[in-house]
Parts: sequence; structure tokens; C-alpha cells
Amino acid sequence: MTADSVYNYTNFVEAQFEPWLNFEASPPLGRPAPDFPLTTLAGETVALSDIWRANRYTIIEFGSIT
Repeated sequence: MTADSVYNYTNFVEAQFEPWLNFEASPPLGRPAPDFPLTTLAGETVALSDIWRANRYTIIEFGSIT
């Protein structure tokens, strides 16, 4: 089973999306997020720290908006 097959749940019901909610592990408000690699829409890998150096404000969206 891959992460994609687990993440892409069949129905938007709490039992299927609740395991992905882990707000307690998030950085506290006002603190920087840890540096990690991101994949661009073009398929390139870039470090979050590289984006921070190039942009004053950074918004990263994970998942989908339904």
C-alpha cells in the first residue's frame, strides 16, 4: 500500500481523513517550519529554505481543498 493510495480516500468522512490530522506535531504559530524538500508543479525538487530566501512570504498548501 502506498501513501497515495492511503491518502486518496474514497469518501470524505471523518474515519478516512482523521488519521491525517496531526496538528499537535505542527510547529507553533510564529515559529519557522522545519526545512524539507518540496516538489514543484514542474516536477523539480527544491528545499523550503531556498524558497524562503527568494520570497518574503511563503504559502504552502498540502492536500486538496474540497
